[in-house]
Amino acid sequence: MKEALLKMFAEHEGQFLSGEKISQQLGCSRTAIWKHIDELRKNGYQLESAPRKGYRLVSKPDEIQPHEVKVSLQTKWLGHEQTYYEAVSSTQSVAHRLAQEGAVEGHLVVANEQTAGKGRLGRKWYSRAGSTISMSLILRPELPPQRTPQLTLLAAVAVVRAIKQETGIDCSIKWPNDILINGKKLVGILTEMQSEPDVVHSVIIGIGINVNQTPDEFADEIETVATSLAIEKGASIKRAPLIAAILNQFEVLYELYISSGFSAIRSLWEAHSISIGTHLYARTTKEVIYGYAQGITDEGALLLKDEAGKTHQIYSADIEIASHPT
Repeated sequence: MKEALLKMFAEHEGQFLSGEKISQQLGCSRTAIWKHIDELRKNGYQLESAPRKGYRLVSKPDEIQPHEVKVSLQTKWLGHEQTYYEAVSSTQSVAHRLAQEGAVEGHLVVANEQTAGKGRLGRKWYSRAGSTISMSLILRPELPPQRTPQLTLLAAVAVVRAIKQETGIDCSIKWPNDILINGKKLVGILTEMQSEPDVVHSVIIGIGINVNQTPDEFADEIETVATSLAIEKGASIKRAPLIAAILNQFEVLYELYISSGFSAIRSLWEAHSISIGTHLYARTTKEVIYGYAQGITDEGALLLKDEAGKTHQIYSADIEIASHPT
């Protein structure tokens, strides 16, 4: 009911809605409407009421609970089922558990605060209450395991497009999935799989976004390399519409990938890439390769041509763009 009521206000932004109209559309009594309005006010929503006019939504808090995300959701299936936590150790860990328990494809886990978030290679992801987006998606693609790493790159494209749509900010992607603004990290994406050698049971995609942090909120070890949307925009950003925009973008790209392969996604990824066409260092577990990034393969591997003219396909590495190419 809360979701439906907020959706009505969103569809009539700035307008008064009469109690009678709300009652007819939602199929409940005027007394029930008043109780829901009162509950919204207690949750931080500012609603104006006027005799013979009804109610008008003036402002709302930066809530990311399911009812708020679903107001802007335009997907057919992605994000229709959600699990929300005010605080949780890791949305990724919760998503793994829910996937094992049979959660449907498209189930979203989201938290207002994440106390033990993780990034690639076991690194910590900082997530203060109310300032970030911490979310994990459960997917069940009918794909062979070797076609699941591309979903990481697909997720990066979806996030970049959603950020542009909601904030007007242009971001860059550093292979494979770091999203940067002016060279500083804004978004981390972590993809993990539950599978057997030839069968994928689930793919869990974790997305962490720095949204409303101020510069002094970053830990000393990352303050020079991290940024937030609020810092870059110069204003706070509502998180729920951004989450919905990511889901809207992701579903379109995901269905395109399932039906048509990676080639269309690859061109979109390369259009946002800061890595392609530059000299960089690729640090793998075995060696450091210096070379020129030519593009990516249909498997999502980075094509790196070294100084001897040999082209390497890099599947996993830490990437550092060379400031002074040799």
